[in-house]
Amino acid sequence: MRRRLVAVALLAPFLLGACSTPTAEPPRATADTAVAEIKAGEAYNDTDVMFLQMFVHHQRQALQMTATAVERAQDPELRTLVQAVQATESDELSMIEGWLKGWGESTEVDTAPNLHAHHGGLPGTGPAEIKALTTVPDAEFDTAFLSLFLAHQHNAMELADIVTDGGKNAETKSFGERVKASRQGEIQQMLKLMAK
Repeated sequence: MRRRLVAVALLAPFLLGACSTPTAEPPRATADTAVAEIKAGEAYNDTDVMFLQMFVHHQRQALQMTATAVERAQDPELRTLVQAVQATESDELSMIEGWLKGWGESTEVDTAPNLHAHHGGLPGTGPAEIKALTTVPDAEFDTAFLSLFLAHQHNAMELADIVTDGGKNAETKSFGERVKASRQGEIQQMLKLMAK
């Protein structure tokens, strides 16, 4: 049984790439179950909290952008990718909001630039850039989205460095490492789509 699970896990990226339309419901059910079982633990510091609050803000922006891409993407492969990103990042958002609430911390981040100057600013994408995705001509949408979302996911990796370097909580640090690995994979997929 264990070998079968490992084989399925290794084949999953190839199966996702081969699909023309995603099968959203079964993966979501599995991910939701996993999210419900993960607890952040009581040991944490201000860096853990700041990272999670900033990441909530970042995830909400990603979900706005991917919602637009699901409707407007011209390339079926891009549409499949953004649907997979939506499912993953929705689950991540629920998980990290749960961690913050479990600690009695706010799920909101103060977006005032001066509050984040000491760690390079609040990573994210501007509201005007996100809104522009709704008005760019159809023929230019995929390139516009990929350019913006590549930068956004690169910012996610930089943000994750904050917690992997300075966090205290084992789960947030582990999550930061998963973010870096998953976003790097998405970036590679997006670069291939841009090169088509």
